[in-house]
Amino acid sequence: MTDGDFVPLDYRDFSTAEMQARAAAFHAEMKTRRTVRDFSDRPIPEGVIEDCLRTAVTAPNGANMQPWHFVVVGDPAVKQQIRAAAEAEEREFYERRASEEWLEALAPLGTDASKPFLETAPALIVVFAQSHGLGADGRKTKHYYVQESVGIATGMLITAVHHAGLISLTHTPSPMNFLNQILHRPENERPFLILVVGYPAQNAQVPAITKKPFTAVASFL
Repeated sequence: MTDGDFVPLDYRDFSTAEMQARAAAFHAEMKTRRTVRDFSDRPIPEGVIEDCLRTAVTAPNGANMQPWHFVVVGDPAVKQQIRAAAEAEEREFYERRASEEWLEALAPLGTDASKPFLETAPALIVVFAQSHGLGADGRKTKHYYVQESVGIATGMLITAVHHAGLISLTHTPSPMNFLNQILHRPENERPFLILVVGYPAQNAQVPAITKKPFTAVASFL
């Protein structure tokens, strides 16, 4: 029993063979996705980022509160500010905060405190999670399952970016409150991550890593 309005579901019923083919083809496409740190400054065609974000905001979320905001940064001066602030936090992490165990886990990925991609890449998508909504009159609206909702939307954004033919990198300097200041976001929003988006640099490389066996991460009962 509900009090809301409903509309017919827009659903396409595929044959078994077509469904299996679509699932296999999508897996083949997505298994080529890699986190990349070597970016070109090649500009992204107009409208691509917008459509990727439109995909992201179709994500399921708690009580349909849509507790997110995405800021697309292309201005070189703003990217420079973000890089400077992020690298300051990263130096603190690598030199003081990170445990030896953590640094050992990161070593195969070749990461360090230098983050040139924050300036080189044509677009930074800064994802904010809204702890609560704010009406025009300042009244607060409770949000539900914020981290889960924003995480799902971000995953869909990463998938859309790859499907469009671009590369991405998830970057999470900690703490990230400098992003509120640089991007002038309100206090009810907390930075979730920076998604660096663009094209790979010529001769870009990625770490030679593997995924766990499928049987180790999925069970069928």
